[in-house]
Amino acid sequence: MLSRKDPMETYSEQIRGFLASNFYVADAEALQDDASLLDQGIVDSTGVLEVIGFIEETFGITVEDSELLPENLDSVHGIAQYVMRKKN
Repeated sequence: MLSRKDPMETYSEQIRGFLASNFYVADAEALQDDASLLDQGIVDSTGVLEVIGFIEETFGITVEDSELLPENLDSVHGIAQYVMRKKN
């Protein structure tokens, strides 16, 4: 029997993989879903642009200027929730 992953879990895995391959993340598995990417020094202000590009390309959504908020883009969990809202 095949188990289906929760979309939130799938999005989180994709986001975590992107961060691990494009930014310095000492241990991608240890990165907590709600940890601030800016506070942890993983993503800086220019890196946010890379994250936005990843979101738009990977998930086929457009990030509007009004949506450039820390709660949408500053943690794995925040990004995954943002993607879930935009895709539904």
